[in-house]
Amino acid sequence: MHVVFLIHNAYGIGGTIRATYNLASVLSEQHDVEIVSVFRHRDVPVMDVPAHVRLTHLVDLRAASADFEGDDPRHAEPARIFPRADGRHRQYSRLTDARIGRFLARLEADVVVGTRPGLNAHVARQTRAAGIRVGQEHLTFSGHGFRLRHEIRHRYRLLDAITTVSESDARSYRRLDFPGVRVEAIPNSVPRVSVEPADGSGKVIVAAGRLIPLKRYDILVKAFAEVVREHPDWQLRIFGEGDTTGNERDSLTGLIGELGLEQHAHLMGKADPLEPEWVKGSIAASASDRESFGMTIVEAMRCGLPVVSTDCPVGPREIVRDGADGFLVPAGRAGDMAAALLRLVGDDRLRRRMGEAALRNSARFDPSLVAERHQDLYQDLLRRGPGRRSLGFRRNAGFHVRTRAFDAAHAARSTARAVVSQLSS
Repeated sequence: MHVVFLIHNAYGIGGTIRATYNLASVLSEQHDVEIVSVFRHRDVPVMDVPAHVRLTHLVDLRAASADFEGDDPRHAEPARIFPRADGRHRQYSRLTDARIGRFLARLEADVVVGTRPGLNAHVARQTRAAGIRVGQEHLTFSGHGFRLRHEIRHRYRLLDAITTVSESDARSYRRLDFPGVRVEAIPNSVPRVSVEPADGSGKVIVAAGRLIPLKRYDILVKAFAEVVREHPDWQLRIFGEGDTTGNERDSLTGLIGELGLEQHAHLMGKADPLEPEWVKGSIAASASDRESFGMTIVEAMRCGLPVVSTDCPVGPREIVRDGADGFLVPAGRAGDMAAALLRLVGDDRLRRRMGEAALRNSARFDPSLVAERHQDLYQDLLRRGPGRRSLGFRRNAGFHVRTRAFDAAHAARSTARAVVSQLSS
């Protein structure tokens, strides 16, 4: 089986890249697997490419490269195929439309997998008739804006399958009622760690993720202040970086100072790999308002840490077994998070027992098990054969006419809004 993953930029770092690499690595043990990056902005990928997986790119944006294409006139013109409502639309162009379209039309693969809504639209519309088309959702349908949800309803009908990282999100997609499109919930995978798991003795609470308001580290810091009042020998370490402005870091640094936690709470910056830092702690914490999955939660559990997480929509509640390998608390309530942290901080036996359960229960996210579910899906789809794209020339032609009309109407609305905005200003 020849499987191709189409990804925004495989040369950087991020959850989608990590999840794609993990899946591709296991699949490549039995199949021919290729990762195609739309963009290439550096010579060497940040993450190690799996040994038996081919990595190629479609548009070279390395300024020092002899193949640099950033000055191609088409790159200055907005994309038509890549949906305007996808948050990455400004990075796409007529050049990417052409490159992706030509690549998919010529590609002789059994399965083509898109990894974000804009690329799923390309896969649905442009993959050759014989190929199975799969769209991955790494975020959530409800988390997308109205316009992107509208485009998903319109464009995903030519996919053969949609995979989500949670059952809750899969239910959202099933309610869209796409005829013949299979919707499966398959979580992201996290490999077994190469370090000794935590033993519960380290007096450290660990959190990790981007320093952005959505992660609500302010709630975690306030909760930790209550922990320190009773247990001044404990520390909080937050790993991750924010945007280039540093606003969230400055805000958190100010809060730490305001609460007198300078000797207890620390913004550690980026750590790669993170496993050696997880195992120095005994508890993991996540205070997010919203998660699509919760990769860092699984990473912590695979290191033997019980997790205190907000019971935000979709992700954590399908990972943490409340009362068994961690605690789920209401989002946005520092007092409830503090109470859960204090239960673990103050009870060594409970902390160790939950840590052992976390290590045991998180084995269900092992890449081999997750990849097997993807493989079974792909093979089932291949046995069934391509769906709506194989229904005949007239039906496909009609769909493309409607698609062009939809794109034209969307562009007209965007132009009208821009005119009104200029007149009102």
